[in-house]
Amino acid sequence: MPELVEQPPETLERHLTSTSEPRIGLALSAGGARGLAHVQALAAFDELGLKPHRIAGTSMGAVVGAAYAAGLSAREIRQHMVEVFKDRREVFARLWRARSGRFGDLMTPNLTNRAQANPERLLHAFLPHAVDGRIEDTKIPLAIVASDFYGWHEVALTAGPLRRAIAASIAIPMVLKPVIVDKRVMVDGGACNPLPVEIAAQGADFVVAVDVINGPHGPGGKIPTAYETAFGASQLMMQSIVKAKMASRPPDILIRPEIAPYRVLDFLKAREILESTEATKERLKREIDRLMVKSQA
Repeated sequence: MPELVEQPPETLERHLTSTSEPRIGLALSAGGARGLAHVQALAAFDELGLKPHRIAGTSMGAVVGAAYAAGLSAREIRQHMVEVFKDRREVFARLWRARSGRFGDLMTPNLTNRAQANPERLLHAFLPHAVDGRIEDTKIPLAIVASDFYGWHEVALTAGPLRRAIAASIAIPMVLKPVIVDKRVMVDGGACNPLPVEIAAQGADFVVAVDVINGPHGPGGKIPTAYETAFGASQLMMQSIVKAKMASRPPDILIRPEIAPYRVLDFLKAREILESTEATKERLKREIDRLMVKSQA
């Protein structure tokens, strides 16, 4: 086997484009605003001149993955996210139009709130116009993971209205209303499959997984608020699910961007999150190159 030597980006691009391309499945995890870091993984594919064979995304991973599968470049997705979240007043205005119940309750979700945003309206307010149509018509095969609330299982949506499927995948309990898909009540895909590696693996030679779930952070002994407890507990649950699922089908490349300082709803920090995770792109490019060299040995 040849020695695996780190190469500069321009060398990587020549290496990858001069050989037959492998079928790479891409799994993008749930994680709220932390999922903006997924854009860096997409940038790695763009700079290497590669496209995933299949994308499977959960929650924010479904949002970013769907935009890429619909034909937007990583650069275009990044520009859109920075632009749409740069003005606090405009963000609040968009949220107001998607609200149900009192606006103040929507901005401070807790276990007793009755206020929930409509996820389809939310997507209409924040998504690029290009992210529309039907899942089966995307330029890259796409699977969007949601959870069947009464069926007690995950659902990989691969056909039907794209925005409705994304809405189902992001329907975080207490914050966003559940979504009806094919007469089934759907909620956040992170409840059943936060990092859909095995779905991305279908028909692929290799799987790249990007995990931005993370977990609770803070000084030991500090009692979390009800809000922090609810979201932190969901992160612990998702970590357990990911660990169990990866025991039977681990990804060939697992990337965990440095997103610990950011919370699930820190979308107003979009530019900061994207800038602080730049290293993710270069790391993934090196990992893909290693995988390519190993597969051809």
